[in-house]
Amino acid sequence: MAKTIKLGNRTVGEGHPTYVIAEIGINHNGDLAVTREMIRAAKNSGADAVKFQKRTPELCVPPDQKTKMRETPWGYISYLEYREKVEFGKDEYTEIDSFCRDLGIDWFASAWDIPSVDFLEQFDPIAYKVPSAALTDLDLIAHMRSTGRSVIVSTGMSTMEQIRAAVEVMGTDNLLITHCTSAYPCPPDELNLRMIPQLMEEFDVPVGYSGHEVGLIPSVVAVGMGAVLVERHFTLDRAMWGSDQAASVEPVGFTRLVKYIRTSELALGDGEKRVYDSELSSLKKLRRVGGWLSEDTR
Repeated sequence: MAKTIKLGNRTVGEGHPTYVIAEIGINHNGDLAVTREMIRAAKNSGADAVKFQKRTPELCVPPDQKTKMRETPWGYISYLEYREKVEFGKDEYTEIDSFCRDLGIDWFASAWDIPSVDFLEQFDPIAYKVPSAALTDLDLIAHMRSTGRSVIVSTGMSTMEQIRAAVEVMGTDNLLITHCTSAYPCPPDELNLRMIPQLMEEFDVPVGYSGHEVGLIPSVVAVGMGAVLVERHFTLDRAMWGSDQAASVEPVGFTRLVKYIRTSELALGDGEKRVYDSELSSLKKLRRVGGWLSEDTR
């Protein structure tokens, strides 16, 4: 039986529609009004879910980075201050939760540390995402697993040995692995989409694709390679401030992406050769057997 995973009310896996995630991440730049606009645009584009990133900045920012200064929309401030500016708390996530429920779109978040998992639990998330940067944080992975929720793990910046170690901790029940290359944006020759069937074969779990490329074609090809989930960074305008904007897809492009994915799903078929009704007139007119037109219909 094909492996599947439950994400909210959806079954995701072989034989089911590709689950498409608009990764808002921190592209909202700490603005709740922009966030609502992004969620609405993602829903209108055909996304099945929006995803955020939840961190405890004091824990996640490396000590040597905390006091480094940078230009931001809030002025020339330290990197730690910047991370705190883009981090949503309980009030904002309560609004996000209510807004998504009203619109009828799933939401969840990548959790970068254990307190963030505990924070998100109050919202009954459909799943947790292990970001690529945290794939080797086995304590965090074990804590996510202890909630009993589905887990999606991203594999950018990771070796096969590191992926195997993470899966050993997580087990394969209610697990989905996403192939990923953590470059923003990622050049085509480093996307390595052939890893998708390799991950499927080795771990026998549903496999998705988290793409950071410019353009749409590789994400659609990923579906042809077997990806049952596609995640792309989402933005209202790639010219907005922020490190992830350049590798993000705007609403018009995201609408096109979803359309291409749905068309590709239909085009892939079931792999069983048959003569279709739409071919019969051509068969009757054009097929010759021994110099004569064939009367075969099947």
